[in-house]
Amino acid sequence: MIKGTTKLLGVIGHPVEHSLSPAMHNAAISHLGVDFVYLPFPVKPGDLKAALAGFAAIGVRGFSITIPHKQAILPLLSEVSPIARSIGAVNTVYLTDKGWCGTNTDVEGFLAPLQTPPTPPYQGGAKDATSGLERGNTVVESDSPPYETRAVESCPPPYQGGARGGSDWSQKVAVILGNGGAARAVVAGCAQLGCAEIHVVGRSEQNLAEFQQSWVNSPMPVQNLQVHTWDNLSMLISQADLLVNTTPVGMYPQGEKSPVGEGALDRISAGAIVYDLIYTPNPTQFLKDAQLRGARAIDGLEMLVQQGAAALKIWLNKESVPVDVMRQALRQHLGLD
Repeated sequence: MIKGTTKLLGVIGHPVEHSLSPAMHNAAISHLGVDFVYLPFPVKPGDLKAALAGFAAIGVRGFSITIPHKQAILPLLSEVSPIARSIGAVNTVYLTDKGWCGTNTDVEGFLAPLQTPPTPPYQGGAKDATSGLERGNTVVESDSPPYETRAVESCPPPYQGGARGGSDWSQKVAVILGNGGAARAVVAGCAQLGCAEIHVVGRSEQNLAEFQQSWVNSPMPVQNLQVHTWDNLSMLISQADLLVNTTPVGMYPQGEKSPVGEGALDRISAGAIVYDLIYTPNPTQFLKDAQLRGARAIDGLEMLVQQGAAALKIWLNKESVPVDVMRQALRQHLGLD
């Protein structure tokens, strides 16, 4: 029950009605029995500075950020974490004595299913893909042409976490499809894993060169990053231990499409990890095709849950939050159970 003592958390964006964050955060808050509530706040681009002042005035403790404010909020914050500066975007803001401080939990969310199996193990399989789009989807950025693929009747179970060949990534090769904002979080995550090589694939040579250069003087420099145009993809896939799609190709309602042609995907190594940041449909055509070739699949739902859990730990000042409750709330909300 919301009372006069209830502390406010929320998410800002424009639009924000589609956000899945209230469902998972309020489920965790209810489970913990803490006097908080998490609300969606629609904030137009021109109102961002005024919204921050208003939040401070009414005692909002923290908030998530979605499009179009992830970059625009940077100069309005008192402090920005090195990881957020490296990515160039903030997705989590919290209040301290210094004022509003920003960080980015997408890297932690991306890494979670690669480092340890979720508990309980995350299981894929959508009952109603339509409900996923109506309620929201992960936001990723396009940098590849769509590729039509055939439908697949069934696939092996989704990969439940853990690095290929163990947790040592020092000899592993990561290949990232796309060079937009989502790809920046994935590059940072692969650098934290300690991947031997990180390859980013995009369409524009100029954009790729700028992307690579942006990491040279970054607060978290990435020295082993290489960039490639799309015509090098088949060769790169044959080397990949981890293949990540950060583009929206294959997102509902175009769930029959894949960012990678079947001929190129034939070169994936059995046991390689294929990770799609999209979670609707579940699994994507890209993941289905990869699984049929012996790869292990991870979809974007676990990243969404884990980045939210990392933010909630900050706001509540807790070492742990009920991740399983958050995951189940989202699965029910999306009609996956």
